[in-house]
Amino acid sequence: MNIHKFNFFLLHKLPAAFFTGVRLRSINMNACEVTVKHRWINQNPFKSMFWAVQGMAAELSTGALVISKIKQSKKPVSMLVISNQSKFYKKATGRITFICEQGLLVDKTLQEVLQSDAGHCVTLKAHGYDETGALVSSFDFEWSLRKKNR
Repeated sequence: MNIHKFNFFLLHKLPAAFFTGVRLRSINMNACEVTVKHRWINQNPFKSMFWAVQGMAAELSTGALVISKIKQSKKPVSMLVISNQSKFYKKATGRITFICEQGLLVDKTLQEVLQSDAGHCVTLKAHGYDETGALVSSFDFEWSLRKKNR
């Protein structure tokens, strides 16, 4: 997946994420890393990053991994977030990096989806760290994957 093209995709398809500074930093077979920097546009009244901006970055770290795997399969598969949970540990200031390292779990779930007509769910975790490496927040996103009917 081309990172620059994906960030351009954000501008056109997810403008709220783009304008708040959410950016895909890296992606490979096992992990995806998304960053966002605390700025005026994404702050809350408490001088830290608004929780929803952290959620967009965290969701993108899981969703980009799923998108990448679907694209590699060259099969039509739909994806949808059906639930999420989050926990916040400290104020989010500076650059926050969200990491999802569950590429193997996505592979396994995608294989199950492609071998049946039923939908399958997978819960992916994204952890957000500040520049010192301290855990700022964590998110769980439950994705529903299903083969598209052509």
